[in-house]
Amino acid sequence: MKRRALLLALLLPGCGYRPLYGSGNERDVVSELRGVSIPEQDTRVGQLIRNELLSSIRPAGTAENDRYRLDLTPDLRKETVTARTETGATRASLRLNVTYRLASIDGKTVAKEGKVFSQVSYDILREPVADLRAETNALERAAREAAMDIRVRISAHFAGG
Repeated sequence: MKRRALLLALLLPGCGYRPLYGSGNERDVVSELRGVSIPEQDTRVGQLIRNELLSSIRPAGTAENDRYRLDLTPDLRKETVTARTETGATRASLRLNVTYRLASIDGKTVAKEGKVFSQVSYDILREPVADLRAETNALERAAREAAMDIRVRISAHFAGG
């Protein structure tokens, strides 16, 4: 078993595989990510996505000169999925679509653009405090999922993939 692992470790570099966030002779993805600025957002969901991205790509004290600008356009939709009258609970769903655009800091050159989505569900129990907390939690989960998807796509772009 150890021989197979060693053989695999020796052969992987030859096949072109390399870790996404590792540093090497090629562009350092982490350094590129730290050069991305994200403008303030007008909506709560936009703020959540922005905060999640900033905490993962530019942790406190690691900012570099801004080389890129990441524009986000979130679109949040809420719908009731099912109503369960016998239990008094209703199932709701949040669908978050985010269009993103990574461009040079002056906005003249678009490096990457695309769309991501996240869909999360939660229960509405007709208890105001519990319902508000459930919806807030669902919104935070959707924003976190969308932000991580955007981060992976931008990281892959910087890695040359």
